[in-house]
Amino acid sequence: METLKVIKIGGNIIDDSQALTSFLTQFAQLEGQKLLVHGGGKLATQLANQMNVPVNINNGRRITDAETLDIITMVYAGKINKNIVAQLQANSCNAIGFSGADGNTIVSKKRPIKHLDYGFVGDVKQVSTNTLKILLDNDITPIFCAITHDNKGQLLNTNADTIASELAIGFAKDFKVELYYCFEKKGVLKDVSDDNSVIKNINTQTYKTLITEGIITEGMLPKLNNCFHAINKKVNKICVGKSELLFSTNATYTTIKK
Repeated sequence: METLKVIKIGGNIIDDSQALTSFLTQFAQLEGQKLLVHGGGKLATQLANQMNVPVNINNGRRITDAETLDIITMVYAGKINKNIVAQLQANSCNAIGFSGADGNTIVSKKRPIKHLDYGFVGDVKQVSTNTLKILLDNDITPIFCAITHDNKGQLLNTNADTIASELAIGFAKDFKVELYYCFEKKGVLKDVSDDNSVIKNINTQTYKTLITEGIITEGMLPKLNNCFHAINKKVNKICVGKSELLFSTNATYTTIKK
């Protein structure tokens, strides 16, 4: 069974043009099947401010009204996604940009109103990898932005970490899937104030202990919940840390396995 790398990059790379160019140059040279997922929250916020559209974020989650959805569609699926695709073409990596609507790859359901109305935010319900597998088999790299659809004509803002884990799960029947979350820290930290306190290995049992001891809290919890959801759905392994974990044998990072 072939290996597929599903790689998610965050704002620390997207928001820094030099860092993005450097990452994409190296990403293009990665051998084997690969798929990239990106966010782009800071650029969306900048454009919203320029257009005098209020930015409303609650506990790190963007409230997405109709105007905000228009802006993130322009930024995520347009400016950022196409810029990444163009840079990869320049590095001889044939790529195609995707939202969940393209090829009907990711169908979501609008998040129900409970304590808060998140607006046009989607929770993933279904992933179809058929179209993507054809592309991968022909050495074409899919580049996903953080937008899905509801199969009724409505686009939905969707968490990029979740998109990466759901795509990884969707491919687990056809590939040996490795999921990589690249962000600004070296990995999952034992002490948030010490960048070098990386927990190198976490499994299901040690994860429960880390939560009980209060070492893993708030910001890291949703990311790791996505990780263990994917591990329990036959994703082979997950690595969390800075993007050099993909390119350097000396990088320090966190590996998550069952």
